[in-house]
Amino acid sequence: MKRLLALACAGLLTGCQSPSQPPIALVDRVDLPRFMGDWYVIANIPTFLEKGAHNAVESYRLAPDGTIETTFTFRAGGFDGEQKRYTPRGFVVENTGNAVWGMQFVWPFKGDFRVVYLTSDYGQTVIGREKRDYVWIMARTPSIPGADYRRILAFLAEQGYDVGKVRKVPQRWEMQRTETPS
Repeated sequence: MKRLLALACAGLLTGCQSPSQPPIALVDRVDLPRFMGDWYVIANIPTFLEKGAHNAVESYRLAPDGTIETTFTFRAGGFDGEQKRYTPRGFVVENTGNAVWGMQFVWPFKGDFRVVYLTSDYGQTVIGREKRDYVWIMARTPSIPGADYRRILAFLAEQGYDVGKVRKVPQRWEMQRTETPS
């Protein structure tokens, strides 16, 4: 089963760049220490692992070797569902202003991970991929204002994403404070 999961993850993360679209926009620079910490997944085009995820949180920690220790947790299928936890590692690509990472779930494969949107207060971000197949809208809080969400969707549409595939990730924390993100 683990081998099947590893092969599925590898296939998912090793896609080729789409030649029919221009390169996706990137933020100019990511201050890595400031970017570290917990990010609630507000919405996404989910991978097969994330379908039905509730209370999804991506947490980053800068490791001494310069890699990004990542912990992704969520409840499967509902707020009372089984808690899932994945721990990929991010590798910052040089000369990209820290905006492009290779995210490794299974060695030696690294998936495309691009910081394409980031507010100046580091309160909201969007992680995209060159293929425009998956996207993650994330914030430091479990929800964002509707106007911000609509602005991000408009931005993603301009970048060539099919925003009809974006799904909100249910977040409810008031009843579950004992299981804080990381």
